Amino acid sequence: MLKEHRLLIVFLLLFSTVLIWSAIHPSDRFTWWLEVIPALIGMLILFFTYRFFTFTTLVYFLVFIHSSILFIGGHYTYAEMPLFNWFKDILGLDRNYYDRLGHFAQGFIPAIIIRELLIRTSPLKNSKWLPITVVSMCLAISAVYELVEFFVAVLTGEAAEAFLGTQGDVWDTQWDMLFALIGAIISYITLCKTHSQQLMKMKK
Repeated sequence: MLKEHRLLIVFLLLFSTVLIWSAIHPSDRFTWWLEVIPALIGMLILFFTYRFFTFTTLVYFLVFIHSSILFIGGHYTYAEMPLFNWFKDILGLDRNYYDRLGHFAQGFIPAIIIRELLIRTSPLKNSKWLPITVVSMCLAISAVYELVEFFVAVLTGEAAEAFLGTQGDVWDTQWDMLFALIGAIISYITLCKTHSQQLMKMKK
């Protein structure tokens, strides 16, 4: 337990460091707030519920990774992330694909969080419906996020252009949801065993 507490402190320090860096002269302050608010809300929820519902170390690590993706996207905007602009130029791509990474993570990370919540709080623990439910909920989260983007665009007009990150792609919403779906499926397949092992350790 001591080792796990130390890891959580490291994750929290890294989270704070990336957040502070992200907040220093972002490309667009309005877009920055839109991108980082979900991570801040998520971190506050995890912080205030820690004493009553402690997640596995894997979940906290994944939350840090997802938050970092959001913070970096907020700092540069998803369409102008330098490393992916470099990939765009080197590979001759038609757009900056950092946005796709973000939506892949939008399925990949929540899949494990949802899996843990369902295993520990619902009758689905040993059900064959567990993976289907997890993936379906991740896809639902992606759809809700697309609706949020839609409402922000309607309310703020051109101010939300960097937040949407469509880069002229009329199918951007569909691609975003597809990548979230792929992320959720890959996450479940690749991390299921590790996650189950950590859950077993928590019971001891």
